[in-house]
Amino acid sequence: ILNFAAESHVDFSITNPAIFIETNVLGTQYLLECAQSFGIKKFVQVSTDEVYGSLKPEESGFCEDHALKPNSPYSASKTSADLLVRAFVKTYGLNACVTRCSNNYGPHQDTSKFLPKIITKALSKEEIPVYGKGDQIRDWLFVKDHVEALFRVLEKGQKGEIYNIGGNNERTNLEMVRLILKKLGRSESLITFVEDRKGHDFRYAIDSTKIKQTLGWEAEQDFEALLAKTIRFYQS
Repeated sequence: ILNFAAESHVDFSITNPAIFIETNVLGTQYLLECAQSFGIKKFVQVSTDEVYGSLKPEESGFCEDHALKPNSPYSASKTSADLLVRAFVKTYGLNACVTRCSNNYGPHQDTSKFLPKIITKALSKEEIPVYGKGDQIRDWLFVKDHVEALFRVLEKGQKGEIYNIGGNNERTNLEMVRLILKKLGRSESLITFVEDRKGHDFRYAIDSTKIKQTLGWEAEQDFEALLAKTIRFYQS
């Protein structure tokens, strides 16, 4: 079992945290119980870098033993699920791993997510809302790279281990908006700064050393080409 299932929109977790607990915590519990009962050979919990909280600009990227400091109901629910997986490994001997990835991008992503929202609004020449000053920093990971990493963990990941999966590509939100507008030939006048999100984490960054050294995985680095591929998908 690879458990991708989750409520994942941080804004929605702020207005309706209960459904995040139901899906992300109780849902994971049910799956773990089924995996244990039916003798599932491997369970991989797909988690997020948001469980670690926020970093300052000068700090090193999150490694697997970084303290868990979730700052939103979404990240708190994912943290709880991660700890349930740990408990099932330690208590019942379940063969399970946890992966924690940075922000995904690529074709087919739901248009409520950050990059697809920017792209589709830019294509329609609509205003593009940017939280605060847009100086929040995220690490961007192409979806195909993420999938390949997950298959490495499914095939070779060791029982009870956590694997961070990052794109090694940190950029501010405003930088991403401006880059997309430039690629689409749209004016930066579409940018509208709005009130910042409650509890908004400033920076995420992933240290992927462990998965590189133990499972031989590394992210593709041609960000410009992969972003262009993503934009073409929404154009079509």
